[in-house]
Amino acid sequence: MKLEAELYGKIEQSFTDSLAVKQATLSACRDTIYQAGTVLAECSAGGGLIMFCGNGGSAADAQHLAAELVVRLRSAVNRPALPALSLSSDSSILTAGGNDFGYDEVFARSVEAFGKKGDCLVAITTSGNSGNVRKAVEMARTKGVHVIGLLGNTGGSIAPLCDVAVIVPSAVTARVQESHILIGHIWCEMIEEHCFPEYVEMV
Repeated sequence: MKLEAELYGKIEQSFTDSLAVKQATLSACRDTIYQAGTVLAECSAGGGLIMFCGNGGSAADAQHLAAELVVRLRSAVNRPALPALSLSSDSSILTAGGNDFGYDEVFARSVEAFGKKGDCLVAITTSGNSGNVRKAVEMARTKGVHVIGLLGNTGGSIAPLCDVAVIVPSAVTARVQESHILIGHIWCEMIEEHCFPEYVEMV
């Protein structure tokens, strides 16, 4: 019984901590979340491509958010597809790039291949210091690609390189990732509502 009580306590504490980080993120990042969402919505409305990249759990978030745009976020909003791409998804590109140029270059190579002026890169890293994400950001700057940082902790070395940086104020990776996916869903809603108001109004 004591072990069960301890586990229930840990579950409750995880929810409490997650809610606290989300509340702190709302207070600290409401404006930057809106600003970034506006940049992304205008990119999509203009026919631009939104690219996502990240490592580990952030790679999963990159795939998740790209899928929400290419397919749809809400089943009731049955709108046309939007151009989006996860740079973390193609194992052949990632392994070839890692083998030929080094792992720090794998996302930059894809930004060089696919990015064009007016597109957007969403750079996802909980530390703000991932080397390959930073290289992708640097490549995006040379291509005229807008850069949105979805970051954590203090924003790291990547924050100053972004057009808009949303920095979740936590050093705990899991708590940052939980806020990242919420922010990503907010952006997808903003994009849908900006690009396809007629479909949203039907809901």
